[in-house]
Amino acid sequence: MKAGSQMEYIIFAIIAYLLGSIPSALIVGKIGSKIDIREHGSGNLGATNAFRVLGIKSGSIVVISDILKGTIATLLPWLFGADVYLLIIGVFAVLGHTYPLFAKFKGGKAVATSAGIILGVSPLLFVIMVISFLCSLYIWKYVSLASMITGVISIIVTLLLRDIGLIIIVTILTVFVFYRHKENIIRIKNKTEPKITWM
Repeated sequence: MKAGSQMEYIIFAIIAYLLGSIPSALIVGKIGSKIDIREHGSGNLGATNAFRVLGIKSGSIVVISDILKGTIATLLPWLFGADVYLLIIGVFAVLGHTYPLFAKFKGGKAVATSAGIILGVSPLLFVIMVISFLCSLYIWKYVSLASMITGVISIIVTLLLRDIGLIIIVTILTVFVFYRHKENIIRIKNKTEPKITWM
């Protein structure tokens, strides 16, 4: 890595983290419903809690915003002609979303923003992810389980694509998604995880 590239990595990593730190669910909740979403439902600043607490319309705005955070952060270096690996920069947006500077470092579970990264570098894989998520959600009715299944399917697809960088980053993101859903895994095993009622 060149010295100039090192500085570019640092600059865009910071920008990506700050973009990821924008708490979409908190902002939408306060503007649209005059509530602090952290005090309702699971208290999580992710799209799932936004859907449950704020409704489909506001939840949709949150999930789109969270996806775009990842996409914009990933594509910014490309827009400015920086010589950096886009996927690495995108990971910092996920870290920002999960541990947001602007929300006391308590954020979402990385699913939508991770998908946004993939949208920026591989739209085809993103489409496969969306289809996998919706199909899994329709069958099992667990958002958390659908998210984890989608991660596994994404790893399989990247193996078929034979893109080493994509394989590594998607695997890291999937492991991180599993880690963020460790409590959900326990609730699924105990059959106490809430199912969706709108699909």
